Amino acid sequence: MAKTQSIVVRDTTVRSFVQNGMDYICITDIARQKNAEDPNGVVGNWMRNRNTLEYLGLWEMLNNPSFNPLEFEGFRNQAGLNAFTLSPSRWIEATCAVGLIALSGRYGGTYAQRDIAFKFASWVSAEFELYLIKEFQRLKEEEQKALGWSAKRELAKINYHIHTDAIKANLVPQEIDPYHKSLIYANEADVLNVALFGMTAKEWRDAHPDDKGNIRDYATINQLICLSNMENLNAVFINEGMPQQERLYKLNQIAIQQMTVLENVESRKILTQ
Repeated sequence: MAKTQSIVVRDTTVRSFVQNGMDYICITDIARQKNAEDPNGVVGNWMRNRNTLEYLGLWEMLNNPSFNPLEFEGFRNQAGLNAFTLSPSRWIEATCAVGLIALSGRYGGTYAQRDIAFKFASWVSAEFELYLIKEFQRLKEEEQKALGWSAKRELAKINYHIHTDAIKANLVPQEIDPYHKSLIYANEADVLNVALFGMTAKEWRDAHPDDKGNIRDYATINQLICLSNMENLNAVFINEGMPQQERLYKLNQIAIQQMTVLENVESRKILTQ
């Protein structure tokens, strides 16, 4: 199973995970808002409801080509009868449903695709549903920010290879030993570090002895965008034979100009939200 995440909604911890590109939210956790002692009973009562079954069936028909409509019709015809009961596991097994997932063990509970989970939350409490949607949206926004940072970090790594290739072709003497070769690469990496961050990698480590990774692992998205551009430009400058001191000055001026533009764009976005 995919790694679960948690949000806290009105003092209730609600778990979720992503599977096959769909978000699933634990409705067993949501049910504790109505009955903390027997949340599974709350889910069972919800599934006995004819409106619930019609919604679940329609969702499956729209999203699941393997859904068994004949079994669904049988359940729908019995819905509302006093003797009718239906568990999530039975629904999933009989209809080949994918909108619900029943898990046992450490992460046990019934998980529902987020549209279904929000529908269940509204049945439990309209107020709780609104808080749940708000917190879940906040979680997704944080995920997108993290994804954007990772993408920019990977782009910077790719451009770093372009940068090191230019160093190898123009600055590394032939037959140099590996240790001194690494010094040349590190020295050129620090040209970028000083131009953008105002310090070398060693200076950053000395100032942050308890932090893991390196200075670039703690860069903002805007800094990573700027770094990616600078790596390409420095590769061009190296290929043109520009001296290191001149490259450092040019790259620093470029970093100042680009960061100013990027931060201004970010500020305008915040003001218009």
